[in-house]
Amino acid sequence: MSSNPVVLITGGGRGIGAATAKLFAKHGYDVCINYKSDQQSAEQVAKEIEKQGVKAHTFQADEQQVMAMFAALDSTVSRLDILVNNAAMMKPQMSLLEMDAARINAILSCNVTGAFLCAREAIKRMHKGSIVNVSSGASRTGSANEYLDYAASKGALDTFTIGLAKEIASMGIRVNAVRPGLIYTDMHRDGGEANRVDRLKSKLPLGRGGEADEVAKAIYFLASEHASFTTGSFVDVSGGL
Repeated sequence: MSSNPVVLITGGGRGIGAATAKLFAKHGYDVCINYKSDQQSAEQVAKEIEKQGVKAHTFQADEQQVMAMFAALDSTVSRLDILVNNAAMMKPQMSLLEMDAARINAILSCNVTGAFLCAREAIKRMHKGSIVNVSSGASRTGSANEYLDYAASKGALDTFTIGLAKEIASMGIRVNAVRPGLIYTDMHRDGGEANRVDRLKSKLPLGRGGEADEVAKAIYFLASEHASFTTGSFVDVSGGL
């Protein structure tokens, strides 16, 4: 097996996850790419990564299949150094008065339970290491009348980051989070408004939307030894909002 350090990125087949996968590969990491359903995108990212001379592996799993994913990972790689908890879902915009339990539970199951379970299994396999949770600026704004459930799930991820960082610091594992803002990814299309960034970017102090690779750089920094004395912390990648 390869002696390169290994990163697992959930939701690594597109958007921020894909940009992060490519950046870690550039720095000599073998990359494990988790995806929920878009196998084609995940395999395309893997092909691009392997051109950089490192190994890439794809694993299909949703939050209900975490144990099976890690069993497959164990048979594929000999170590795990970094977990990037990036997988998340967003439903079309609506107010709380329109939401039903099925929608709310789907959001919480994917965005919160999935992150908890992946972190639990990653910790078991890490000798030291780092976890980076991908939260959202929505955890601070609340996303009223649009994505209140999504925002609440990211607020839970923020609390999880703080608590877990304290819980496993003695194991030499750091836990931090990034909070992206208005970033050009397909998630806004999933949320019912593909052009949402362009509609709102004038409200940002920097006056533009962000790119996925700008978030990826923050994730890599937090995961790397450049942030060796940083845990339980957040980097907002939100254009100043």
